[in-house]
Amino acid sequence: MISLSLIGSIIGINVVYVSIFSLRLILMIKGRRGIASLLAMLEVFVYLLGLNLVLQNVDNPFNMAAYCLGFGLGVYIGSRIEEYLALGYIVVQVIVNSLETDLAMKLRERGYGVTSWEADGKDGKRLVLQVLVKRKNERRLMETLNKLSPQAFIISHEPKNFKGGFWVRLTEGRRP
Repeated sequence: MISLSLIGSIIGINVVYVSIFSLRLILMIKGRRGIASLLAMLEVFVYLLGLNLVLQNVDNPFNMAAYCLGFGLGVYIGSRIEEYLALGYIVVQVIVNSLETDLAMKLRERGYGVTSWEADGKDGKRLVLQVLVKRKNERRLMETLNKLSPQAFIISHEPKNFKGGFWVRLTEGRRP
């Protein structure tokens, strides 16, 4: 017999479990071990609840399907939560064709820390800008760059560590 409340419980519990798992993993990678450890305890508790429900009713394939569906939804929701939280920082490297551009100055006026230098490109000299920004501000920076320099070549990546410089002095004591 199919119990919709049991299937719903299995899906819900697994969504919560995998969402917590995803968030815990991201927090571990970002170096937030304390909160990740607390989440791990909650994660295991929720996992055992869900596993217990499935194993007690292993004869019903709908329960197994519900477990799988909950797992998939949990991965999706966990990634959306991480995207919303946008923990950490990114480094954005901007390469523009013109050395005379005042792009660095305009970005600094908007509060960004910018380091710039001249580089040799395939077709001549280029201006390279490097900007460190909180991940939650990445979209705003990209929109600003698209307005100020729509032809710029842009690369972004997540730094593991950084030390010193404008950004560290600005955020002293507030960074994880």
